[in-house]
Amino acid sequence: MKKRIIYGLIVLSLLACNTVTQVWNPPTDLPPATETTNTPFAPIDESLIPAYVPPECVSVAPATVSPQQVAPTQTLEPITEISQETQLQIFDKLTGIIDNVYVYPDFNDKDWKEIKARYRSMIEAGMSTETFYVEVNNMIVELGDEHSFYLSPSEARASEAELRGENNYVGVGIYSLPDEERQTFTVISTFPDSPARHAGIQPHDRIVAIDGVPLKVDENSASRVRGPQCSVVRLTIQSPGEAQHDLLLYRAPIKGNLNIEQRLVPTSDGSKIGYIFIPSFFDETLPPQIEQALKDFGDLDGLIIDLRLNGGGSSSVVDPILEWFTDGHLGKFVSRDSSRPLDVEGESINNSQDVPLVIIVSKDTVSYGEIFTAILKDSGRAKVTGETSLGNVEVLHGYDFDDGSQLWIASETFYSATSDTNFEETGIVPDLEAYAPWDTITFDTDPSIKAALELLGH
Repeated sequence: MKKRIIYGLIVLSLLACNTVTQVWNPPTDLPPATETTNTPFAPIDESLIPAYVPPECVSVAPATVSPQQVAPTQTLEPITEISQETQLQIFDKLTGIIDNVYVYPDFNDKDWKEIKARYRSMIEAGMSTETFYVEVNNMIVELGDEHSFYLSPSEARASEAELRGENNYVGVGIYSLPDEERQTFTVISTFPDSPARHAGIQPHDRIVAIDGVPLKVDENSASRVRGPQCSVVRLTIQSPGEAQHDLLLYRAPIKGNLNIEQRLVPTSDGSKIGYIFIPSFFDETLPPQIEQALKDFGDLDGLIIDLRLNGGGSSSVVDPILEWFTDGHLGKFVSRDSSRPLDVEGESINNSQDVPLVIIVSKDTVSYGEIFTAILKDSGRAKVTGETSLGNVEVLHGYDFDDGSQLWIASETFYSATSDTNFEETGIVPDLEAYAPWDTITFDTDPSIKAALELLGH
């Protein structure tokens, strides 16, 4: 069994974390469908013309497949069965780890002994391997920190591939945020050269129906966006301030990594203000992208960093980004019985160490998104706008088990070097409140951008 550490919430695909979506809603890529072969295609409404035809689909007439044919189940890959004896061995090791390292000695005011005994009895009564992985995660959820979780072997492999920026599936290439209240998915970004990008789907758009069926925020509905190569899917899109419209998209291989958005913000006084939208800290290809953006910008009069949909991630992503904006001792991570410092060695890209900063946050800014903001705000390095975040700055320690499954358990919390603020209780409080739902605005009408310019004095 190996131990690893990750700072903040892992941003997984919905499929990889479907057992924890009841307690947190990270930005999530629409999950993969079960692979099918020789799937019969059904004719489509000829009044709709595909928005883009991938080169490999030029000779294929547009046709759909039924939901049952596309994604009857949510299976990443075949599950390797493990015996009841192995289940109990994993369970006992896992609960022993929680006994010793869980950041809250009172187990978050839960009856941990009763919870353990109840789930162990369920395993002793007999359950399938798939059920075992689901129920162990359900047990972790009962701790109530809205952060810790347990991954099956296939989910663990998928999350590691995502951290490496290895997205590889057949679909339309949308990275989105589920909205459970309105039962829609809001587009965060689209993958380069994807059918969605070619069709003109934009950040802030909402997906409200798939093949004419109103969307539900669950894995079975979302998975219908994926399917066999060169089949088509009809998405009903709602853009801010516009009527709903349908788009017909071919499914195609989607490869590559998440992208930041970078641009210069128009100002009335001619000031050079940069803007970088960072969708996640769980993709190791992001720091090089941000480094290149800072080089492309040159010296700036101000920089806006948009983290309002950032669900956290890994120190391997965040630390090098912090180094471009600050230096020295930044804070400490505190466990039950010890603490360890967070120190970085600053490096300037053009005037990145001195440029005035504003960070945009929201209730969807979680974990290392909050830690990143807290560090720069508390030190006076940045100002903050948006809305108050929910407060979820626990550090997850990861443990690998022999079957390939992983436990990620809250083992530390973060305190900045310049205050004793308990961010778990307060969240990140903006200097200037300015927020509107992501799917109701465009960049030009975004009140958070306007507030950021005000904080920068432009």
